[in-house]
Amino acid sequence: MDPHLLLRQPEPRIHPTAELKGCRLGRYAAVGERVILREVTVGDFSYFERHAEAAYTSIGKFCSIAANTRLNALEHPVERLTTHKVSYRPNEYFRGLGVDSGFLERRRGRPVTIGHDVWIGHGAVILPGVTVGNGAVIGANAVVTRDVAPFSIVAGVPAKPLKQRFPADIARRIEALAWWDWPFERLAEAIPDMQSLRIEDFLDRWEGRG
Repeated sequence: MDPHLLLRQPEPRIHPTAELKGCRLGRYAAVGERVILREVTVGDFSYFERHAEAAYTSIGKFCSIAANTRLNALEHPVERLTTHKVSYRPNEYFRGLGVDSGFLERRRGRPVTIGHDVWIGHGAVILPGVTVGNGAVIGANAVVTRDVAPFSIVAGVPAKPLKQRFPADIARRIEALAWWDWPFERLAEAIPDMQSLRIEDFLDRWEGRG
């Protein structure tokens, strides 16, 4: 690769106030101010804005995650006597009592999966076990309780589909193109066309190119 093509080295950028535990970050990923991540995988070029949180989540490439979002928001054990964390994190209050490992595994067993090129708007919340497809858009302050189809735009509480970004045939062509997996050189070459061409014309020009 041309060493002059990219402006900086591919190591992720992590704000010094961010807290990460058990995470894997892709090339050019960025984690903003006071972001908290627990067991999260972040794809190339994806970024978190300030004060976002995520746990037990897999995030694809080129995702834009706005401030104050919550991915795999913490659920509480509503079936127990109390929903308070004293029942699953009693170690914070009492000597000799440990974390409820069963509840922890229950949380891990309901991961959130975010596809490629997903935009998650300011303050959105995604609940445990949800899958968001490639190219989807989550509106600001939405609460996502169900899976989101690729290239759909959802908003509201609970989030509901508003419209599709593209007609079904165009969405299929974009999925097949899988531009998020392109080499950096090809991506850089294509960006002017992304800026100037209608989506149909872009696909016509770039489909089938090596």
